[in-house]
Amino acid sequence: MKLSYLVRGLPGHPLHPPLTDATIGIYTFATIAAVFDALGWSDTTAAHGWWLALLAGLAFTVPTALSGLADWLTITRGTELWKTATSHLAAMVTATVFFGIAALIGHDDWKAGNVHGAPLVLTIVGFLTLVLGGWLGGAIVFTHGMRVLKLVDEPVERAISPLPKPEKEQAEA
Repeated sequence: MKLSYLVRGLPGHPLHPPLTDATIGIYTFATIAAVFDALGWSDTTAAHGWWLALLAGLAFTVPTALSGLADWLTITRGTELWKTATSHLAAMVTATVFFGIAALIGHDDWKAGNVHGAPLVLTIVGFLTLVLGGWLGGAIVFTHGMRVLKLVDEPVERAISPLPKPEKEQAEA
């Protein structure tokens, strides 16, 4: 097994996309909880969930960003794919900064059980930036086709784990 599989995932099964699902889901929950609290639809529970979700999102961001960076480093500089991926990276770093600042200055809101003012705005702006970054990430896969094998006739056994074929199979092919 190649060392790169630990950071980038298997061929046809990159590591970055499933990590983004978790990270985006956590930040989405944080945003919903903040809005619910600000609208008065919840007492202290939503504010507590918001802040804890921000912390969890920031923690999940680390492996998500590292796996994305490992993919980004393999892209040829200056290509259209690289430009899209760099825009994706910039949007996601920006969203993380907004969420991080919201968590830092929102600690008192968490303790008080109410999300107000700047932490709420930072969370919403972070989420909108996250949506933009996710859209750009989708373009990397669905427009540029990065890490897509396009093996539509591959048998299920190989499709779920398309590792390189053993030497015996390659000789027969």
